[in-house]
Amino acid sequence: MSSTALSDVGTEKGPSSSSFTDEEAIDIMREVLQEHSYNPFFPSDVLNLAREIIETPPAEESSEYKILLEKVRTEADHIINNSPYVEVRAVVADTDNPDEPCNTLRAWTIGLLLACFGAIINQLFTLRQPSIYVDQLVAQLLAYPLGKGWADWFPSIINPGKFTRKEHMLIVVMANVSYRVGYSSFVLVVQLVPSFFNQTWASNFGYQITLSLSFQLIGYGFAGLARHFLVYPSFAIWPNNLATIALNNSFHADNSTVANGWKVSQLRFFLYAFAGMFVYFWFPNYIATFLSAFSWMSWIAPNNVKLAAITGSMSGLGLNPLSTFDWNVVVTLVKPLVAPFFATVNNFMGMFVTFPIIVAIWFTNTWYTAYLPINVNRPYDRFGARYKVTSIIDENGLFDKAAYEAYSPLYLSAANALMYGTYFAVYPATIVYAYLYHRREIMAGFRLLLNRGNRTQRRDVHSRLMAAYKEVPEWWFVILLFVAAALGMVALLAYPTHATVGPLFMGLLLAIIFIVPVGVIFSITNIQISLNVLAELIGGFLFPGNALAMNMFKSYGYVTTARALTFSQDLKLGHYTKIPPRVMFAAQICATIVSTTAAMAILNWQVTGIKGVCTPNAQAKFYCPGSSIFFTASVIWGTIGPARLYGKDGPYNVLLYCFLIGVVLPIPFYFLTRRFPKSEFLRGVHIPILLYGSINWAPYNLSHSWPAVPIAWFFQVYVRKYYLPWWQKYNYILSTAFDCGIAIAAIVIFFALQWPGVEIHWWGNDVVTRGADAYPGTPLLKVPESGFWGPESGW
Repeated sequence: MSSTALSDVGTEKGPSSSSFTDEEAIDIMREVLQEHSYNPFFPSDVLNLAREIIETPPAEESSEYKILLEKVRTEADHIINNSPYVEVRAVVADTDNPDEPCNTLRAWTIGLLLACFGAIINQLFTLRQPSIYVDQLVAQLLAYPLGKGWADWFPSIINPGKFTRKEHMLIVVMANVSYRVGYSSFVLVVQLVPSFFNQTWASNFGYQITLSLSFQLIGYGFAGLARHFLVYPSFAIWPNNLATIALNNSFHADNSTVANGWKVSQLRFFLYAFAGMFVYFWFPNYIATFLSAFSWMSWIAPNNVKLAAITGSMSGLGLNPLSTFDWNVVVTLVKPLVAPFFATVNNFMGMFVTFPIIVAIWFTNTWYTAYLPINVNRPYDRFGARYKVTSIIDENGLFDKAAYEAYSPLYLSAANALMYGTYFAVYPATIVYAYLYHRREIMAGFRLLLNRGNRTQRRDVHSRLMAAYKEVPEWWFVILLFVAAALGMVALLAYPTHATVGPLFMGLLLAIIFIVPVGVIFSITNIQISLNVLAELIGGFLFPGNALAMNMFKSYGYVTTARALTFSQDLKLGHYTKIPPRVMFAAQICATIVSTTAAMAILNWQVTGIKGVCTPNAQAKFYCPGSSIFFTASVIWGTIGPARLYGKDGPYNVLLYCFLIGVVLPIPFYFLTRRFPKSEFLRGVHIPILLYGSINWAPYNLSHSWPAVPIAWFFQVYVRKYYLPWWQKYNYILSTAFDCGIAIAAIVIFFALQWPGVEIHWWGNDVVTRGADAYPGTPLLKVPESGFWGPESGW
């Protein structure tokens, strides 16, 4: 490798292709083959070029060799001085201006204000049904007029001048911190609310803030230590960040280029697409909701239970080639304009392959599933009613075996039972896949971590440009982890949790094992594998009968991992947009503390100030759907315990074999890929994502997965191949504009119409709530005349 390729920093891009020697360019291609041969997202044309020059080069004296070598030098230039990924080259600048204002009073003020706004709105409405959620796109839209207004109107003493793209991105990062506080608050809600565990001592603000900050800051500490695996490597592109940067470019960049005859600027294109989606979304979301769940086959025979189960979009399995006209449904599981095409296809195939298995389970009444709707995520009792978890716990929230045996075992629908089985398979598959396909990148990360993270050793231009700024030392993140762990120990030991520090440290061990494998897959595919079920399963075995201890283990194992990955994604956003690392560190820490404090204040008001909160009679529809699911899971896994469901005598014991399936499944595909390295099909099979696709059952179905496939093919394959300039300029802008249009329209509809209770009743809205497909669905068999099924007590 040329030494000059590793030393240029600042605004320099590095050597041009003409400065590479032939040997250096070929060496770069050799490294590409070694590192990326099995990466399904790495450009296949670059791999084929590398194979040709390394494995089957023409005679050196021939003109073909000279043409081939020039192509090799061009791709080597992309790898060293930009990115091998056309997605990244389309939106991320390969130069930097270190003097561009970033760490300004303006950015900090707007960033903290939007962080508080996001935390308050999301915490407030996470307990309401329907809920409302604002994300970083809303923050990005709001930040631009606020920043421009500050630049135009504020006095020079506090005005750094033109509102810059770096300030804009720093604001987005600070705001984005606040949009993931909600899940950790579920622990507190299920403790506080009288209809749940009713532990009034949990209203202590000291307990709430120490516990919540512990979750958040541990996640950030892990993200910092995982930078060498998830942020600095060029293969970790984090596709969602590209859409964010594309929107930033539309506000700040010169859009005078012509793309396949299109002269319209990115900003104007964004505004057109945004306005169009804002207007259109009123129809599937409010005026004509049948456009969202276009279950036309079940409307033909609305009372046909079998037809609804197979084709229904509301509660069935969604086997329907034309199932929705709602962009919000299309992007429910995967963003087809952002995620790589292979990820979209694998996600769909995971559901498609397991579709007949669910059908067989239901029609054969395996595990009594025919007495339940086919695709519902609620647990049921033996009487066909929703499981009443309060019937099997005592006044302290602990398991009451006698009450459980007198009441009922717990039953799962066909899709829900299979979903847990595929969860069991995806976890070992993730570790095995990461080892087989990404062990080189992971080991390179360890080497750089042990070498104190010298970024100039990275080949890509972004790491070299970031070397102009002072790095955050590893020991800063280590100290942060110790502080966050200490906060967690205070929460567990200084308050009557009846728990030890065991859930904390064992949960962190689970997080440490999975952060890198899950993060590597997330950074490439834009699909995050959730650890919640694994944490519930292990926590239930470790702390039987103690729902709170299980919740703590789950939070320190799953929530901290999820937070670490979102923080890593934001760190990559800062890496792409050249925000100084120490500024990022300070901004994310401060925004975390401020937004968490704001969210806890709103949570206390909700629990004490809203009448009947988390009950069917709650004021203003604060029914707490997410918290109710969290409470049910707490009792299922923590109180009843997984041993009664999946243990030796449990009805679902056979599903534990899915762990073995997950271990084995990636192995044959890996060796087949090595045997046939040029096979695009084999290279595109991504076992963890395929398995994770099948986890989307209950409550989702094929109508949430299939519509993304043809759209992804059109934009990510056809348009990208034949209209690359248009794709580079507009693809991510189109995706972001549609998402923003939906977000803003949903907020307006919610506050203007749904909050006051204004409804439109006509066939196009009422049809989705009628017939056998209406949620939660219709069982195949009726409850027996005895009034129940299965054994009279116990399993």
